[in-house]
Amino acid sequence: MKEKVENEEKITKATFFYKVARYFWAFLKGLVWLIFPLLILMLVIDLGTSYLVKDRIYTDIQQLPKREYAVVLGTAKYYPSGRQNLYYKYRLEAAYAIYRSQKSDYFLMSGDNQTAYYNEPKTMTNDLRQMGMPSSVIKQDYAGYNTLDSILRADKVFKLKPFTIVSQRFHCERALMIAKFHDIDAICFVATYPEQHYRVRIREFIARTGMVWRFLIGADATTLEDSKIIEPPVK
Repeated sequence: MKEKVENEEKITKATFFYKVARYFWAFLKGLVWLIFPLLILMLVIDLGTSYLVKDRIYTDIQQLPKREYAVVLGTAKYYPSGRQNLYYKYRLEAAYAIYRSQKSDYFLMSGDNQTAYYNEPKTMTNDLRQMGMPSSVIKQDYAGYNTLDSILRADKVFKLKPFTIVSQRFHCERALMIAKFHDIDAICFVATYPEQHYRVRIREFIARTGMVWRFLIGADATTLEDSKIIEPPVK
């Protein structure tokens, strides 16, 4: 009798684990069927973005058309580890090359200044001045919190028509797609892309899908108020 009860318990346990395994496998298959189309859609968005703006990309400074304004998209000068951000370095070098070649007369530093202790436009301005660019040709947009903000504010707040964008190629393509969607006349001069920075490319892959989502919901810039610097409090 005892042996019979033990056998029934084993059968019950086996049946339970079999059902759990079957449901888990069904869940995994459902997840794959959900994720696979999403990845395909993201890939189409990524490749489509590059294709649709390819005629607005310039890598040769001699071939770059002259435009009165260039918009330099901001990023941090250093990583949290303290290591130099080469994206920042190469964007400033590209902006200075435009200045030296007289391909733009004025430069808008567009970046994040949400707190008094983080100011991308101010840092970019100071470094460009040290490189030899005069203060008289540099302006700042302290509310360029993201790429959408920078492009829309250059058009709606600063009234720059047309203008040249300065950033790395993948970032340029997304910025140009935003400009194209909003009927903004922009081109881009490509800054050098740091070698072996694969994670940034993956992040850009995701950011392009977010860009399309913002198109669909009609997202506007975070703010269209005049640009105001946020300075640290006086002690």
